[in-house]
Amino acid sequence: MINWLEEKLCALNVTSSMNQSEGFTRLGYSVEEKQAHAQFIKIANELGMQTSGDEAGNQWAVWKVDEQAPTIGLGSHLDTVYNGGGYDGVAGVLCALAAVKTLQEKQITPKKNIAIICFASEESARFSVSTLGSKAVSGELNKQAIETISDQDGKTIKQAMEQSGLNWETVQQAERTETDLEQFLELHIEQGKILEDQGLDIGIVHGIARPIRLIVRSEGMANHTGTTPMNNRQDALVAIAPLITFVEEEASKMNERGGANIVATISVANVKPNAMNMIPGEVELGIDIRSTDNELKQELFDSINEFCKDVERKRDVAITITTLVKDASVQLDKDMQDKLSAVSKSLGFKTISMDSGAGHDVMNMALKWPSGLIFIPSYKGISHHPDEFTETKDLANGTKVIAAYLESEVVG
Repeated sequence: MINWLEEKLCALNVTSSMNQSEGFTRLGYSVEEKQAHAQFIKIANELGMQTSGDEAGNQWAVWKVDEQAPTIGLGSHLDTVYNGGGYDGVAGVLCALAAVKTLQEKQITPKKNIAIICFASEESARFSVSTLGSKAVSGELNKQAIETISDQDGKTIKQAMEQSGLNWETVQQAERTETDLEQFLELHIEQGKILEDQGLDIGIVHGIARPIRLIVRSEGMANHTGTTPMNNRQDALVAIAPLITFVEEEASKMNERGGANIVATISVANVKPNAMNMIPGEVELGIDIRSTDNELKQELFDSINEFCKDVERKRDVAITITTLVKDASVQLDKDMQDKLSAVSKSLGFKTISMDSGAGHDVMNMALKWPSGLIFIPSYKGISHHPDEFTETKDLANGTKVIAAYLESEVVG
């Protein structure tokens, strides 16, 4: 299995070697993504699975045993960020295929159908909108809201889909009914260091921390740096700068209380006019807040709001807060978590329950079907980078957990 995993890992990345100094760039609805999808179809066909594409560009491979039987869904994505790694998403597709291969080699005849879904355009790198394929499958895709969103070359999502051979008018027909799938399971690299640092093999995820994202705009008055007295300035940057430290310190204090964790980052800063001899007249800060606890996210949002009101009172600036995203975090199926944890431990793997700070396709699938998420270790927690790496033994361990879980679900 080790050799098969290494061979198919390269195939799904459309390469002969994983040693790529520039990483991989397979954006959603690009030629490169389509080439990777073709490799997925080829491997699935080698396993005797029935393959097809849906109206949103997702690829399906089904081990069909009975039209009337329930279907267990597995899968992840093959698209990447710019110059990303070859494991994010790919590992989930690869291990799902390998799990089917494992059951076949054990000559197991499942009593349920098994479907592997290779989702389209999971990453937000191209259009700043994530998980388009799984949103379509789960019925969460708002076609009208995204139709005119474009990439850095000015190409809209609609145009990109149509150039991929899809029909924009029918894209929402990719939605599946609640009876089309019984459950859904995704495997993903952790994209963090918890498993590696603690010497653990498998993480069973119980919650996905979808974000609150804010733009905080501080408006003062641009003026000459040399002629404007220090006591007569409306410096938008000086006024809002303490918010950067406040967000970090407030999130840290909340974590010290125990319970669910929260992370908050000021990850965008735009200063205008941004000239050496001009006092900043306008500043925009982008804030990303994540926790599996929605109340914690709201608490920090409220604290930021009060802090900004206080800055307005003390400084001669106007501050506005715009909410870009306010997504409720997703709790995954407890029964699946318990079963996956039991299976993993029965195989001798060091296993913990953990949260996911990043979003994945499973968070959309969980809105419609019982869903689970398995993490395997990431080297140094590196992801979205050419140095992203997960050892083949960890891919094999993830495969074993999926295969054993499937066996428990489809036999008997």
